[in-house]
Amino acid sequence: MASPDGTNGRKQEETKDSISADYDLSRPITSTSGLRSGLTSYGDAHFSLFLRKVFIKALGYSDSALSSPIIGIINTYSSFNPCHSNVPQLIESVKRGVLASGGLPVDFPTISVHESFASPTSMYLRNLMSMDTEEMIRAQPVDAVVMIGGCDKTVPAQLMGGISADKPAVPLITGPMMPGSVEGSRVGACTDCRSYWAKYRAGGTDVEDIMSVNEELAPTGGTCGVMGTASTMACVTAGLGLLELRAGATAAAVSSARLRVAEQAGRNAVAMLNEERMRPQDLLTRESFINAITVLQAIGGSTNAVVHLLAIINRHPKVAGTIDLETFDEIGKKTPLLVDLKPSGDNYMTDFHNAGGMLALLHTLKPLLHLEARTINGRTLGEVLASTPFKTFPYSRQIIRSLEDPLYPKSSLVVLYGNVCPNGAVMKASASKNRKLLHHRGSACVFENTADMAKRIDDPDLDVSEDSVLVLKSIGPVGNPGMPEAGLIPIPQKLGRQGVLDMLRISDGRMSGTAGGTITLHISPESADLDSVFGVVRTGDKIVCDVEKRILKLDVEEEEIARRIAERKRRAAAADQGGQSEQWISRRDRRGYRGLYEREVNQSHLGCDFGFLTAKGPT
Repeated sequence: MASPDGTNGRKQEETKDSISADYDLSRPITSTSGLRSGLTSYGDAHFSLFLRKVFIKALGYSDSALSSPIIGIINTYSSFNPCHSNVPQLIESVKRGVLASGGLPVDFPTISVHESFASPTSMYLRNLMSMDTEEMIRAQPVDAVVMIGGCDKTVPAQLMGGISADKPAVPLITGPMMPGSVEGSRVGACTDCRSYWAKYRAGGTDVEDIMSVNEELAPTGGTCGVMGTASTMACVTAGLGLLELRAGATAAAVSSARLRVAEQAGRNAVAMLNEERMRPQDLLTRESFINAITVLQAIGGSTNAVVHLLAIINRHPKVAGTIDLETFDEIGKKTPLLVDLKPSGDNYMTDFHNAGGMLALLHTLKPLLHLEARTINGRTLGEVLASTPFKTFPYSRQIIRSLEDPLYPKSSLVVLYGNVCPNGAVMKASASKNRKLLHHRGSACVFENTADMAKRIDDPDLDVSEDSVLVLKSIGPVGNPGMPEAGLIPIPQKLGRQGVLDMLRISDGRMSGTAGGTITLHISPESADLDSVFGVVRTGDKIVCDVEKRILKLDVEEEEIARRIAERKRRAAAADQGGQSEQWISRRDRRGYRGLYEREVNQSHLGCDFGFLTAKGPT
């Protein structure tokens, strides 16, 4: 029915005129939105649009529907990805929000990456997913996109690709799983996975019990229910101003609240088209990223987020080069750990959500935040917080501490430097189980790679004590490849059975955000670099760690270090020329994605991105 003032009639006539103009060969196609954007190159723009309409009408679309703004919905569902099991329901909710706001929703797939189902690692595929995301956003006629992600590497991959593509983009998180129960105690993936497995390795539980526990650790779909990498990236994305604050980062995957978040994401995507400067490279500023790093420190987030944020930052032409590892450390020195969640605390994401989630946390952090940073709805963070007050209550303060009563006073995540890591290394100090190890000098027990570790870690004759420093090499970006989460080097079985729960551990790899311990990661440059001091550490060498002074060093004479490096280079050259060792196969000879990865990936202090994908471009 036409409106009394004739508005609907006028709109119908305007739509009809616009459609007919598509066939007017005397008029150039000037629109760069909707179905008319990014036309396939056939040499005839009118024919390109005509052909595009031919094929999309095979799906039942009308000309009227196709005249609306097109909102792409990135579908990352996979039967190999339980973190994304709710994606089909989220897509329907997004569509509802888009349609209610006058847009046309069109979903399309990209690859789906799950932490436990990707070989050799999910990190190895993060850059590939970011390329897929960027190119599909660029290639297809979308005015804006909703990017559905959740599992560890998917959200950073989408943010990287979204910033590079630079079309209005709304992240949508799949949400955390609910906790399970074992003998009356709450459990959840994956901090409790690791603690129960450590107990089993130490002989504290039998095979029947560990099999029963296995069935309760992930009782629903969704991402890990602790402050692991997935939850960390969700909270960091909210800190960037890209999520609805009350539930966007924390509502459970299986909740109705998550579906309402999805519907609002669809509405936001359409609304962004009517706001100015809503493309990612305009919306996100250095202040946005400073806020995100502040959130990372306050939640005791995953060390993985440091690598991911550096990769995301270095995709942004206006921010790249203004934030580095030292920035993370400087922010940490003035930011206390406030959120009491595993692995740095005792609780689960459902508790964080029920305590007020990111809305409550950001209100608490207001004195430390840049309130002028803009958010996904066009308003500043300060304006959003002013319009959504949050009244704390006892349970809220139990989970989200005040600035005056933190869980950990400062520097949950620290950055260490020294001869073994001149470009930096990262430690989650707040997750240390033995704070004495934060200032420690011990003898190195070195494993050359994961195969060597698997072979010897539980050998009763292994020369190791609780004061030793466990060192694992060859798990860096190139060395493995893909920087596996093997940095949580297991406590040698003979020490575990003596009750040893923590040791100082060092690697050039990563650690799951769900894990805890006194563990130094992301050593840069990695051991695969022939100039790396870390690459020549030997069993028996003394290693010094002083977190307060931010020092990690190999306590060996410089002349001896130089001699070892020179000898290593001679052996590598001989092996390469003689084709004697898989380890020394030239990167230029690798085929396929692995060859691309090994040739192009940068080091962890730069984000482990491909150099040619960064804002700076190829070197």
